[in-house]
This record gives sequence, C-alpha cells and structure tokens, in this order.
Amino acid sequence: MSKEPPWRPDSGALPPDFWVDRRLDDFSTEEWEALCDGCGQCCLVKLIDEDDERLYITDVACRGYDCANGGCAVYERRKSVVPECIVLTPETVRESPHLFPPTCAYIRIGQGQDLPEWHPLRHAGDQGPMQAAGVTIAGKVASETDVADSELEDRIRPWFSDLP
Repeated sequence: MSKEPPWRPDSGALPPDFWVDRRLDDFSTEEWEALCDGCGQCCLVKLIDEDDERLYITDVACRGYDCANGGCAVYERRKSVVPECIVLTPETVRESPHLFPPTCAYIRIGQGQDLPEWHPLRHAGDQGPMQAAGVTIAGKVASETDVADSELEDRIRPWFSDLP
C-alpha cells in the first residue's frame, strides 16, 4: 500500500507545502482530497454510550473500506454503497472533530498546526512513512460485513489515544 491510492490526486501536481498558512475553507477540491493521508480512522465504526454520550471507537471498519490494503474501495460511489458515510467538508470537520484522530490533516490544519512528518504529502504521495508510523488501520481491522452488531461492544479499542 505504499503507492498513492487511485482515489487520491497526484500530489506531485500540487505546489509544495500548499497547506501551509491556509484555512480549511481555502482549498481546491484537489488540494482537499490530497490532504487526506488515507489512514482510514474516520472509517471505523463508532458507538455512542446512551447514558453518558461518550464516543467509543471499534476495530471494525465500514463496509466500503479495503481492510487488507487500506483506503476506500468504493470511494467514487461511497454514498450510494454506504449511505451513512460522512463526506468530509470544512463544516463537518469543525462541527464533529471528535470523529477524527488528532493526527488528521483536517483537524491539524483547522487548529493551525502543520502536517505530521510521516504524512504522504511530505513524501511525494508515498504512504510508506505513514504505515511505518503505525497510523493506518489497514491490516488491523475487520469489515462491518464480517462482524455482528452484537459483537461491536467487544471490539472497542483506544485507537485515537494510541497514535503518535
């Protein structure tokens, strides 16, 4: 999975460091898409405790995620395959930052931070450094098509707190 996934724009066609000193609302579609590192953490099934409204994250990925290789296997048609898929927009990121890990480029840029050193944009689109940093969920999760709803509580993991 170290090559750029087919759904990502060619990062070589974008100006170097195009994200520096920019706001979330300032990016073109190509730039916005390129900011995603492809870690897949936003694709994890999340549970909300009915009593205290606490968010829990499982090791189960949405049915559109390619659990072995990483990335969305149905990206261009994800909303028709996974109607509950959250399409990332500046507004979504601002309103629901709890759905994303602190390493997420959208979260970091929204907070005025730079991209992490392992981010694919810092490596000509190569996801190898991200994989080496342990940020991707590829190879670490099961698909929701293979896990019964009754098993989800047993699959809660402390994902976001374990990341670099």
